[in-house]
Amino acid sequence: MIPDSTSALLIIDLQNAIDHRSWGVRNNPQAESNIALLLKAWRTNQRPIYHIRHDSGEPQSHYRPGQPGHRFKPEAMPAPGETVIAKRTNSAFIGTDLEARLRAAGHTRLCIAGVITNNSVEATVRMAGNLGFETYLIEDACFTFAKKDWSGVLRSAEEVHAMTLANLHGEYCTVIKTAGIVEPASAC
Repeated sequence: MIPDSTSALLIIDLQNAIDHRSWGVRNNPQAESNIALLLKAWRTNQRPIYHIRHDSGEPQSHYRPGQPGHRFKPEAMPAPGETVIAKRTNSAFIGTDLEARLRAAGHTRLCIAGVITNNSVEATVRMAGNLGFETYLIEDACFTFAKKDWSGVLRSAEEVHAMTLANLHGEYCTVIKTAGIVEPASAC
């Protein structure tokens, strides 16, 4: 998948808050490196990048504005001129002008990475697919954490991640790897 003028990269909530130990064990330890590769490829080709920042209103949240966790991680720091969209819910489309900006700029293809796979990434991917965007979820540029299922069984971060990808692929998006975008013979 070769990024073209219709392709926009969305980086979801990659802020310092995600490193707080309260989240627990995560998967995809290479996700930040892959996001850095994606950003480099997009910047080299002068393609549009949208940094989605979570501005939590919860008093105890590490994502709350004014907290050290609110800042973007170094690997995902916006460059001058890149768009930052602040959101207060899990979906980057709710309560923001993201859809209007994408449509006005003619971006019909979205490549999405970030955190948390089964939360803000999933909500944004589902909505993007429902809104008719050609959506690609970059699975090795996302990560999540271990979580108990409805029956109380602790599922590993890898299991939670894999199930989310399975739920999204085909109906809402196409799941791909970073190499499928940044290598010359790829297609995003």
